[in-house]
Amino acid sequence: MSSSTLPEPRDTRFPGLRLMMLATLLALAAALWYVVSHLERGDQGVAWYPAAAPCELHRSSCQALLGNSRRLSLAADAPRGIRALDLLPLTVTLEGVEATAVHVDFVGRDMDMGLHRFPLDAQDNGRYEGMAQVPICTESTMPWLANVVVETGDGRLGSRFDFTVERRVP
Repeated sequence: MSSSTLPEPRDTRFPGLRLMMLATLLALAAALWYVVSHLERGDQGVAWYPAAAPCELHRSSCQALLGNSRRLSLAADAPRGIRALDLLPLTVTLEGVEATAVHVDFVGRDMDMGLHRFPLDAQDNGRYEGMAQVPICTESTMPWLANVVVETGDGRLGSRFDFTVERRVP
């Protein structure tokens, strides 16, 4: 009795199918991350007000008028400039606003650097204080936004302030 050898079955599927499936899964994961990161930021429902004038956050406080005689001021204690990875004391002062909470988000102005949120603690006379830290920058000088969000019983108010960070040089 002779045994005949049958040809081996060949995989007739597209040879790059597994690679395409992996690329599709990676693209879906990136899209999901993008959606979740923007939902976490919680920018929805914030009434944004422009900064009163251009300011240099590391030299002086920045101001914003929030309408109806309401004022917001953001100050950073950084006499030598704002540097990546250095602890940065922040103070938000409110006038004419009763806040239930205040937080500051650092957002890369030209590049998505993720969510960096710093809640501030209530002090006396409408002052909120806390510590922040700008993450490591990929550029030697990088532009950022400080988004200040004030939670009130009537809704959320906010303002955005530009600042620049210099990478620490050892």
